[in-house]
Order: sequence, then C-alpha cells, then structure tokens
Amino acid sequence: MGNIEALEWRYATKKFASEKILPSEKVEILKKAFNLTATSYGLQPIKMVVIQNKEIQEKLKEFSMNQLQISTASHVLIICIEKEVGQEFIENYFTRVKHIRETPDEILSPFKKFLVEDFKSKPDNEIALWSVNQAYLALGTLLTVCATEEIDACPMEGFEPAKYDEYLQLGEHNLKSVLVLPVGYRAEDDMFSSFKKVRRPLEDVIIEVD
Repeated sequence: MGNIEALEWRYATKKFASEKILPSEKVEILKKAFNLTATSYGLQPIKMVVIQNKEIQEKLKEFSMNQLQISTASHVLIICIEKEVGQEFIENYFTRVKHIRETPDEILSPFKKFLVEDFKSKPDNEIALWSVNQAYLALGTLLTVCATEEIDACPMEGFEPAKYDEYLQLGEHNLKSVLVLPVGYRAEDDMFSSFKKVRRPLEDVIIEVD
C-alpha cells in the first residue's frame, strides 16, 4: 500500500477489536518510529509510555471521558514531555552527539553554549509549550507509520493529564502526559471505518509559488 493510499485508509478509530493484539514486531516499529521522529535541535524532550494491560486501560478510560478506544485498543501509547529541559539535559544531548558522531568539542561547544544560554533565558511555560510542539511532531510520525503498517489508531487530546500523571506516577520519571494514542485493529462494527473522508479541496489548502 502506497503512502497516499495508506493515508486514505486510515481514520480516527472509534472502536477497536479488543481481542486482536498487535504483534510485538509492530509495537517495536512504533517504538523506533517514535524515537526517530524529528524534534527541534534534535533534543527529544519527549518520552512515550506503552501500555498493554486491560485493567490499567479500563482505569485510564475513566480519565478519558469514558471513550471506548482506551479500553478496547491493543495498546495505549502516551506521549509525554520532560518536566525539566535545562543545562544537564542539553549537555547530555551533546555528549551523545560527540560519542556517536565523534564530533570534536571545538565544533560542538559554540552551539552547546548557545542552547544552554537560550534555554536559561526562557520561562518554564515557554519551554513546556516548545516541548508540547515536539510531542505533536511525534504524533504525526506515529500516525503516518500506523497507516503504512495498517495499524489502526485514534489520536486523542480528550483526557485528564493530571489524573493520568498521578495514576501512572509519571512525576517520578520527570514526565507530564500530553497526548494519547490508542492503537490496534478496528472493530468490524465500527461504522466510522466506512465513512468517506471530508477534506477541503486541494486547491484550497495548497498555495503554489512559481
């Protein structure tokens, strides 16, 4: 299935076949896709929690406006942001760059210094907003990979992050939940699977400059 065909196939799944479980190799693809997603400066201020536990999923449904996708999905992916992105976090990134690329310090140091000073000057809420933007980049990557792998998914903002964080003890990992993505296989009786896509005409959303 080509990319466009895959994107036409996908939809926001409202009901999953709860008895159908994603093979472990498909879950690994999603993990790797998340880790390979683009992020600003390559800093990756995000992590993903992977849940495959019906008891936990049922509890999380209570914090998700009782939406069935949470409890019927094969897995629930929770995209989180780091609560603190400061000097140590940035320096750890440059340590990885040096180790993997063998880039000399004299090349890395000016950019590292710039980022450290830049983030020091930003208020916490601005850094948090920047981190959330990176989470949305990851969500886009995951949705596209899900489509090409014929994995059904439903991106969700309709949940109570504070209750997720408390129940899953995400604070202990320096994390805050921002997006939820149930994944699995669509139920045969999910009527939304047969709905035609509603999109603006291409000429209304594309501006070409010659």
